[in-house]
Amino acid sequence: MLPLGLTAAALADAEAEQDPDSLAAATRLRRRHDPEIAALALDQAGLRRRATAKFGAGAGSLFFTRDGLEQATRPSVAAHHAHRLADAGATRVLDLGCGIGSDAMAFLRAGLDVVAVETDERTAEIAEANISAVAELVSAQGQVIIGDAEQLAEELIKDSDAVFIDPARRTGAGRLWRVEDFTPSWSFVTGLLDGSRPAGVKLGPALPHREIPDDVEAEWVTDHGETVEVCLWAGRGSAPGVRAGLIMPDRRLVADPRSPAVQPAGRYLYEPDGAVIRAGAIGALADELGGWLLDDQIAYLSSDLLTPTPYAVAFEISEILPYKEKVLRRWVRDHAVGRLEIKKRGIDVDPAQLRKRLRPAGADSATMIISRTPDGTVVFVARRAL
Repeated sequence: MLPLGLTAAALADAEAEQDPDSLAAATRLRRRHDPEIAALALDQAGLRRRATAKFGAGAGSLFFTRDGLEQATRPSVAAHHAHRLADAGATRVLDLGCGIGSDAMAFLRAGLDVVAVETDERTAEIAEANISAVAELVSAQGQVIIGDAEQLAEELIKDSDAVFIDPARRTGAGRLWRVEDFTPSWSFVTGLLDGSRPAGVKLGPALPHREIPDDVEAEWVTDHGETVEVCLWAGRGSAPGVRAGLIMPDRRLVADPRSPAVQPAGRYLYEPDGAVIRAGAIGALADELGGWLLDDQIAYLSSDLLTPTPYAVAFEISEILPYKEKVLRRWVRDHAVGRLEIKKRGIDVDPAQLRKRLRPAGADSATMIISRTPDGTVVFVARRAL
């Protein structure tokens, strides 16, 4: 099934182009195909190539929109969503705001029937093509409905035993940061988390804790080093009130209310993963590492022990320098450092601009970590220890 009036011949010709975004490619395809179909085919060919970073080799058989590709759930994370709902006993999922269908495809692969709702007709057509292709290969059934999720939900939920929603958090003007601006409305979204059925809400990882209902589970997710989302879970299979960081695929750290002590740096410095930080699980990580904070507002931990952990990157500190550019420039020059990595937290400085001002030149490499400490702002010269 080809969406948007695309033809197999036009899509094949577009895929064969070295640069589908070029004027030359557009000129060649317009000679062979209807100009509108040629433009659509070239757009899909270009999107598929960009989608490889997120979808791997599978991108070559999917269809995308530009916004849909950016907002789509990564396949590994979508599979995690699907397994959570399946493990909670769900057999049929109502996927509200399905976008191009990334989560819906994962639900189908997990053996769950899916009714997907999408308000934008073009995106819904793309989703229908993607979902139908997967449904042909599995025993589960998939359906796409065009319409407003908030208006259709009441009737559709009656026949579903789980619900998943990815609220729209972007407009033509850019990303939306206030929950009051999300679509569907925030009151509708949180109303789905009433515990009456397994439910998941996918949101951006920067969602403030104050917006999260106290009685739902919140799970921040890092995939391949990038913190990509927080998902709120309710109903069967959830852990009400828990806040946790998940390092894909299965390393999970649950936050606790304890605050680590603040002390000067030990031998090692740990940079916690973003999901751990956003979940507020720094205290739990400090316990695991036998560590402490350098500052009560800065998410760097230190310890005299080197402990392997999936939840942080460990650095061994070799020197501690004052945060003075003249001193740092001289150190870089004296150590012939040409490859300089600069990390910082809680300091108003652009690492890229600072790197330029320090004028690295030479054969050696170094990492500088700038942080507030009980002794003021300092620079740790360090190397990755794990």
